[in-house]
Amino acid sequence: MRDVDYLRKIDEIERLLNDPTHRMEPDRVWSLLAEVARHPAAGETSEG
Repeated sequence: MRDVDYLRKIDEIERLLNDPTHRMEPDRVWSLLAEVARHPAAGETSEG
């Protein structure tokens, strides 16, 4: 998965969880979370 795809999926998860105009789709949220968890950036932390 490219970084652009990763970011797109993160945005979709955020929208599904937080946008009151969208219907909650738990199966889609879990599916997206499983996909992004496999991306190398998922394990990174930003410590300043």
